[in-house]
Amino acid sequence: MKTLKFESQLDPHKKLMTVLFWINRKSARTEGCAPFLIKKITTEENIYTPEGRKLLKLSENIMEDLVRSVDGGRVIEFEISMGKEFIKAKLEGNSFSVSTEESEEIEAEIIEKLEMELGKKYPSVCQSFIPRVTPRNTQ
Repeated sequence: MKTLKFESQLDPHKKLMTVLFWINRKSARTEGCAPFLIKKITTEENIYTPEGRKLLKLSENIMEDLVRSVDGGRVIEFEISMGKEFIKAKLEGNSFSVSTEESEEIEAEIIEKLEMELGKKYPSVCQSFIPRVTPRNTQ
């Protein structure tokens, strides 16, 4: 498990999208075009999992809970799979941790990239990523 302490003036929504985007981007280096599947999101108040065969997307309700959690410095935990890789990530205030089952190298790459991106006023997040993790009717 690798951990990053950072200073960021990003709003909670951008912080969340930046974290998820770079987990996806760095995992894709070894897992290629495998689907990026959020398996579980845990906040202090709720646990979100996909229903049946549906994908877990960041709906408005889920995003509101996540934003409140980030704003309050509370813990959010993600379980994500991409190909053969299983990733656990934790965001709490200005601390981020990530662990992977297959490749510790990915952990280091995610931390290194987030160290750069979370300090920027406008972090790099590919706009085509957002519709993949949010329902079509939200941004």
